[in-house]
Amino acid sequence: MMGIDPEGTRVSVLADRAQVAKQTATALVDKLERAGYVERVPDPTDGRARLVRLTTRAEAAIPHARAEEDRIEAEWEAHLGPRRMRQLRDALTALRDITDPYQ
Repeated sequence: MMGIDPEGTRVSVLADRAQVAKQTATALVDKLERAGYVERVPDPTDGRARLVRLTTRAEAAIPHARAEEDRIEAEWEAHLGPRRMRQLRDALTALRDITDPYQ
């Protein structure tokens, strides 16, 4: 869901961002739609296309997801210590820089 822009995003763009096949992205969007987290709406720039947009249910879940991320990071830092946690974060950021063209 984090790859979805506020105004909505085409499935093909989501597939590119996730570096998966369009069919895979479509299947994931289908599941999110059935669960009520996304909706498909007409693309105002192209009448043939549809955008995937977060629903209010998804937007309400974001603070809970962020809190869980914070909890996990605190747990990891408790095990690794502050210095090694910084090293881990730096290493992951470096990997993202070379693997994620959409960051």
